Amino acid sequence: MKAKLNYILLIILSSSLMFSQEKKYDIDMISKKEMKSVLNTKTVLFNPNTVNYDVTYHKIELKVNPSVQNVSGKVTTHYTALSDMNTLTFDLVNQMVVSSVKQNNVNLSFIQNTNNELVITLPGTQLAGTSASVEIVYAGVPPDTGHVFFTTHNNSPIFFTLSESFGDREWWPCKQDMRDKIDSIDLYITAPSQYLAVGNGVETTSPVISGPDKTTHFHHNYPIPAYLVSVAVTNYSTFNQTGGTAPNTYPIINYVFPEHLSLAQNKLSAVPSFLNFYESLLGVYPYHNEKYGNAEVTYSGMEHPTVSFISNYDRYMMEHEMAHQWFGDKITCATWNDIWLNEGFATFMDELLIEHYDGNAAGISNRSGMINHITSQPNGAVYLTDAEALNEDRIFNVRLTYNKGAMVLNMLRLKLGETAFLQGLKNYINDPNLIYKTAETPDFKAHMEAVYGSSLTDFFNDWIYNQGYPIYTIKAQNIGSGQVRVLVSQTQSHPSVNYFEMRLPLQFTGTGGQVYNTYVNNTVNNESFVINVPFNITGVKFDPEKHIISRNNSATLGINDVDFEKDKIEIHPNPVVNILTVDSATPINKAIITDMAGQKIPAFIINKNQIDFSKFSPGVYLLQLNTQNSTKTIKVIKK
Repeated sequence: MKAKLNYILLIILSSSLMFSQEKKYDIDMISKKEMKSVLNTKTVLFNPNTVNYDVTYHKIELKVNPSVQNVSGKVTTHYTALSDMNTLTFDLVNQMVVSSVKQNNVNLSFIQNTNNELVITLPGTQLAGTSASVEIVYAGVPPDTGHVFFTTHNNSPIFFTLSESFGDREWWPCKQDMRDKIDSIDLYITAPSQYLAVGNGVETTSPVISGPDKTTHFHHNYPIPAYLVSVAVTNYSTFNQTGGTAPNTYPIINYVFPEHLSLAQNKLSAVPSFLNFYESLLGVYPYHNEKYGNAEVTYSGMEHPTVSFISNYDRYMMEHEMAHQWFGDKITCATWNDIWLNEGFATFMDELLIEHYDGNAAGISNRSGMINHITSQPNGAVYLTDAEALNEDRIFNVRLTYNKGAMVLNMLRLKLGETAFLQGLKNYINDPNLIYKTAETPDFKAHMEAVYGSSLTDFFNDWIYNQGYPIYTIKAQNIGSGQVRVLVSQTQSHPSVNYFEMRLPLQFTGTGGQVYNTYVNNTVNNESFVINVPFNITGVKFDPEKHIISRNNSATLGINDVDFEKDKIEIHPNPVVNILTVDSATPINKAIITDMAGQKIPAFIINKNQIDFSKFSPGVYLLQLNTQNSTKTIKVIKK
């Protein structure tokens, strides 16, 4: 979520469709602007020195002047010890110099070390389960890494923060761990009185003016990770809207640059209807007891709870950050390995909104653009390795985290069916064990399996944890009155996946302009299907509405049995107890057997067409058979 624009990538993302070009630019802009600093690769883990306590509350008293590059503040933190502790550690960069630390108004000793830590020596051993608070006073010039901004708009100064992913420690002492959400916060922002301040939550009292300064108080009474705490200060103009439906209405407060007021009022006019659309799918807006709004900044887009920061009035940016109020804010990914639970989901919700407001053709074009980008390289997983989770450039990778994450959700929607998928999505985002907390990929998977009624392990392994995409070859042929035979073959772009099992959309056409759409559940290579079609087909299309991540596919109509017969391979009996017989029109050159975990098992071949399964453990195996013409993978059940 934090980097300068990569214009080379914009060229790579271009497609022949104008709509796709626009959406590709937008999603690259969002991801790169959300990804504020790729100036260098981060080497930040969740600090093991902060896991011994749980933060319950922060009172953040911040003093800034947008025209002066300096931050000073006092942060009072309430916490509970999770184990006996003699020191208390916060994440804080060395540029933020601490002048005092107090507990119960007594000064405590502390050090700021070379690991960007503030280590406080407690007055004695604090026992596990006990609670306490500390008060930290500090000041300094934040480092120039793209998380804290002192800049201008139309010659007016502005200060704002964009902390994701590792920037919260650059302007206040905190615990930089998403798994420990702060139960509630109070933000007191003091700035010259000619400016308006923006923060999470609601203003509980009127601003207090003291001399040349004004202090604005925001209270946010929902759990929030440190990286989503936000502040902005400039000469904002404001205008209000109303979101939700009775009895759950709430104010929408928009903070915009005065020079853009008319533009903002026009471009943001659809915000209430977008919120209502998301509510119709996901349930009431998560912060309806406080507010929603947008705050204009000069750079980036960011989904701070109750107030999205936006740097222009592009519709995609507004939709995307709005969707994050559910996916990313209400439920936050527990680690950066699972960042697709934030970004892929917000991108997918934008896809649903495009379909709803702009129509099916726009949805097809948008998906086509994403597929082209995803398959522009043969590798890449949605889920991040531990090493990748330290690199902001990889965390917020457009191709994998945003586009592939969104398209995987779209394929789940296809696999489960619209009704079941949307119910599972709603169940996940309203799970009482997850709401206002954090989640990992298995948490989402469990909800999808509950509505599907079967395991989705193979799907998640193929599409989330492993890499690449399939290339399909579809052959269709009329075989009689009202019947079509279809042969599905597949190769994979990356060796991490043995076979992508998927529900595949097919479209048949006839001489009289007839169109017939159907699906086949493809589980093995060179799988044959007989489909009832109410006319003789003259053409076949694979995935006409662009639901499947795939590339370089072909779909052809045959006029005889030649192509089918040369690929014809059958096995029996299946399930098998002892000997499996393979019948093939062409000789079998090689047989490979793997279990469902992908481990190869030595094949006990008696002769060229029989395999001894007698010593195999009961279960499901994949038998890959290679001939001169093709490769076919067949599921074998061993009793």
